Amino acid sequence: MPYLFLVSLLWGFSFGLIDAEFGQLSGSTLAAARLLLALPCFLPFLHYKTARPVLPQLLLIGAVQYGVMYITLFRAFAFLEGYEVAVLTVFTPLYVILAEALLSRRPLPVRFWMVAVVAVAGTLLILLRGSFSAKLPGILLMQVSNLCFAFGQIAYRRLRLRHPALRDHRIYALPFAGAAMTALIFALAGPAAPLHELARLETGQILSLLYLGTVASGLGFFLWNAGAVRVNPASLAVFNNLKIPLAILLSLLVFREPARLETLIPGTLLLFATLLYAEMGCRKPD
Repeated sequence: MPYLFLVSLLWGFSFGLIDAEFGQLSGSTLAAARLLLALPCFLPFLHYKTARPVLPQLLLIGAVQYGVMYITLFRAFAFLEGYEVAVLTVFTPLYVILAEALLSRRPLPVRFWMVAVVAVAGTLLILLRGSFSAKLPGILLMQVSNLCFAFGQIAYRRLRLRHPALRDHRIYALPFAGAAMTALIFALAGPAAPLHELARLETGQILSLLYLGTVASGLGFFLWNAGAVRVNPASLAVFNNLKIPLAILLSLLVFREPARLETLIPGTLLLFATLLYAEMGCRKPD
């Protein structure tokens, strides 16, 4: 649980930083750069003989949980403010429970769908500022991102529970390898020229990118999945939303993003009320 709390602090700062520093950088280039910076952090610890039996699964988990998730997440910044991106990750806990139910082949309780409906209402209340139709592409991209991150962490948790002899630090280069390859393919296939974009970065942006790649992505993703193995799915779902109030506060106070507090405050309170209900409900037998 301390792992998950520490990562929530790291990620709470990232949303506003991305929006403030990398508004002109394409999402695929930013995704590829962050993941390529994270990969070398774990290559020295890779124990190939230990990881070989689960190599395809680890590459696939990384490609989905980090690669596709980052591509869609960073693309969403073109349509949304940093705090709005953070708010839209509120659906991830619901997807975590959904992923656990689907992968374990258990039916979902009715209260899950009730929580989902109220969570949607709370999010729409927050996003009433401006043209909703202009924000819709970002909202949809965030749902893809949330689904990828949720299914990836549950898949990793289940894989590790099936192979308790594995050690996270000895295998974690492989998820990052799968993620980096996926993001790099998207970046090279897109209209932007990644090397040209990166060459134009200023010193402050380079330092920010190093932080995002090695600390927020590298250390953050490792500690997150390591922590996911050590808690139950309900607690994991709740921790997925701890970064939201931190991201909102930092985006508004540090990065000075515009927001309508008359919709942001009640909408956020509604989301956390549903989160509390989901947390309590997930622990009750049907």
